[in-house]
Amino acid sequence: MKIYGYATGAQDAALVSSTALAEITLCATPGELRRMAQFMVACAEEMERMGEAYDHVHLGDRMKEFDGTSPHVVVCGAEPDAPTR
Repeated sequence: MKIYGYATGAQDAALVSSTALAEITLCATPGELRRMAQFMVACAEEMERMGEAYDHVHLGDRMKEFDGTSPHVVVCGAEPDAPTR
């Protein structure tokens, strides 16, 4: 697994690039964490079903309560040569 991110305020995707991160910290309520966990499980199931055709999914697109009110969370499929668990 790899984690990438953008700095707050980096809105123009044409002008910025993602940075590999060594650590992330989630400051969230128990309810938000449960909803994110449901999203992650759904992504894993979709990834298994779609195989290499799976690209990425935005949390805010699937759960509107996260759309525009929180940082963007995107789940992408791992590179084919990356080890999986």
